[in-house]
Amino acid sequence: MLAVHFDNPGGPENLYIKEVPTPKPGKGEILLKVTASALNRADLLQRQGQYSPPPGASNILGLEASGHVAELGPGCQGSWKIGDAAMALMPGGGQAQYVTVPEGFLMPVPEGLSLAEAAAVPEAWLTAFQLLNCVGKVKEGETVLIHAGTGGVGTAAIQLTRMFKAVPLVTTSPQDKIEMAKKLGAEAGFDYKKDDFSEGALKLTQGVGVNVILDCIGGSYWEKNINCLAPDGRWVLYGLMGGAEVNGPLLSKLLTKRATLQASLLRSRDKKYKEGLVKTFTEKAIPHFSPGGPIQLKPVVDNIFPLADVQKAHERMEANLNVGKIILEMP
Repeated sequence: MLAVHFDNPGGPENLYIKEVPTPKPGKGEILLKVTASALNRADLLQRQGQYSPPPGASNILGLEASGHVAELGPGCQGSWKIGDAAMALMPGGGQAQYVTVPEGFLMPVPEGLSLAEAAAVPEAWLTAFQLLNCVGKVKEGETVLIHAGTGGVGTAAIQLTRMFKAVPLVTTSPQDKIEMAKKLGAEAGFDYKKDDFSEGALKLTQGVGVNVILDCIGGSYWEKNINCLAPDGRWVLYGLMGGAEVNGPLLSKLLTKRATLQASLLRSRDKKYKEGLVKTFTEKAIPHFSPGGPIQLKPVVDNIFPLADVQKAHERMEANLNVGKIILEMP
C-alpha cells in the first residue's frame, strides 16, 4: 500500500509517498480501506520529531480516517461487516491506503456526510467532546472561551458548546475567521493579533469572566487566561502552540480564583478510555450530524488535497491558513 513517510524529522519537504506492507488486523481489530484522512497538529509535531507515537502504534502519520471495512480480525464482535462505511479514531497510521483499528474505535458515517467530511470528525470532534464533557464538565448557561476557534478542534467545540446549551467565545484571526466562527454559533470572537481577549471576555460577561477555557496555546496566554477566568473556573490545557514556559505568579492567581488547571491529551489515553469515549460520542453526538435533528452538527472542511500533495497540506496548516480541517484523499 501507499503511505505518507519521512526518513528524518524536519519540514514538510521531508515528506513523500512510499510503498509499505499492508497491515494485518490482529485480535479485535478491523482493517479499514482508507478513503480520506484528516491532518492534525500532532502530525506536524511528529514530522518535526517532537511527538512520538504511543508504544505499539504505527509510525505512519494520521490520527483519523474514513473508508470501508476491508477485513475483520479474529475475535471481532460482529457489529461491523465487510464493505461498511466507517470513520475511525487511531493513534497513528491513518495517512495510508489501509490501517488497522480496534473495533471499538470505529463509528458509523452519519447520513448526509461524504467520506471526506467524515474523515474530519474522529480526532477533532472526540477531542472537543472530551474537553467539554469529560474534562471541563461544561454546564448549561456557562461561558466557554475557545482558543484557535477556527481550527479543527475549535470549529467542533463551538458547535458542541451550543449542543451543551452553553455560550462559546473564540480567539482567532483575522476578522473573516471571526465572522465564520459566529456563523457556526460563537457568541463573539476576539482577534488575538489586535485585541486583548481577556478584556473582551470580561466585558462580554459583565466582569464575571468565563467558566471554561479550552487552551491549545499554553505559556504565552497564561496571564490573559487567568485574568478572564471566573471564580471556580476550569482551564483545560490540551496544547502548547504558544510555548511551555510560564514566568510569574500563576499558582497564587489560580488559588485566589479557586480555579482548576487540568491538562488533557487524547492520543496517549488507553484503549478502554477511548472505547468509552467513542461509545458516548456515538450515542450523544452522532445523531446530530444527520439532517433534521434539533441541533445540527457539521464538520468544517478547509481543503481537500490528494495524498501526493501532502507537503502542501502540511505547509497550509503550518502557516495557520486553514479554517476547519485539511483532508488528504487516498489514490
